[in-house]
Amino acid sequence: MDDSTRRDFLGLGVWPVAATVAAGAAPVPAVQTVRPGAGLKAAPGVVRIGIIGAGENVRDVMIPAFRKIPECQLVAVANTSLASSQRVATQFGIPKAYPHWKALLDDRDIDAVCIGTWPYMHHTLTLAALEHGKHVLCQARMANNAGEAREMLAASLQHPELICQLVPTSTSYRVDGLLRKLLTDGYVGDLLSVEIQRVGRGFADLGGALDWRHSQEFSGLNMMNVGSTYESTMRWLGRARRVMAMTKVHVPYRRLASGQRAPVMLPDHVDVLYELTDGAQVHMRFSETTGLSNGNQTWIHGTNGTIHVDETQTVRGGKRGDPELREIPNPPEGQAGSRVEVEFVRAVLGLEPVTMNTFEIGVHYMEWTEAIHRSSATGHAVTLPLMAL
Repeated sequence: MDDSTRRDFLGLGVWPVAATVAAGAAPVPAVQTVRPGAGLKAAPGVVRIGIIGAGENVRDVMIPAFRKIPECQLVAVANTSLASSQRVATQFGIPKAYPHWKALLDDRDIDAVCIGTWPYMHHTLTLAALEHGKHVLCQARMANNAGEAREMLAASLQHPELICQLVPTSTSYRVDGLLRKLLTDGYVGDLLSVEIQRVGRGFADLGGALDWRHSQEFSGLNMMNVGSTYESTMRWLGRARRVMAMTKVHVPYRRLASGQRAPVMLPDHVDVLYELTDGAQVHMRFSETTGLSNGNQTWIHGTNGTIHVDETQTVRGGKRGDPELREIPNPPEGQAGSRVEVEFVRAVLGLEPVTMNTFEIGVHYMEWTEAIHRSSATGHAVTLPLMAL
């Protein structure tokens, strides 16, 4: 097939399986394919969703969650290739498989999109989806950098009739409610300082594989779980106003799939010191190179009490005069659970507002992430909100 014929063929939007086989691709199980505008009728009170980017988390977590919602109908998927789109469509009974995200956005049968790609595409896809009149649920991390995040927020504000939501980090769901209550109730007294480490137990993976999390091309300025940790701490501590940081790349080269070495630009070891709006100081440490460490830890110190969260997310506390820390009960009914898919669908239907997470929250953690890069590069403290360069 020559290039001009191939372009015409791609222009059909959805490829039937027989055409894929004829083009020389490996056959896949049949999927009901429908051209854009062919009329998949939505039942009253049902949100029709298209998936753009169906990686492991989308397949294992988000698609199954959407399928459990009576008011949700998954109608299309566009993955990295037509064949991979068809595999996902067949696996989950999704009627349309697209070779490209642009064709999916042209589909008038789709009300909303779930963007499951790596961060480098979030800005492009969000702006395009809004221009096509689609509601947007976008995976974290929000964008490549703070500038893109602000543009995404601005675009969302230009379309107030459309819902825009970010997938929140779930890593602290178990303790968010308890920590917020303890601090609000004054358990520690006046907050003085916080020590947080999010570190691995392995040694530096010298010569390890280069995945998207180590690639600035695909991750932008996002490093390890830096942004998601700040997102969590905003829930209990509030926002930063001044940031200082030092970063290091301990593994400067990693292997491509071809076996060739590629330089790594994103840090694998980060120390951050920042000041909260109430003047308390927070020290965060992130690392992929801390062999035999004691893992993730959180210490919250105040004038009259201390709270500790260990690697198992057991919460212990003690007050002035106590001989030691004691476990603080954390009943299940006070713990949050993942419901982003439900919240998104209900928000589109006008049944509840978006709380976890708004685009505004994403802008906050992207500005904080970029402030770390700026401080590390200049050796100076960086003030938030971030000023554009």
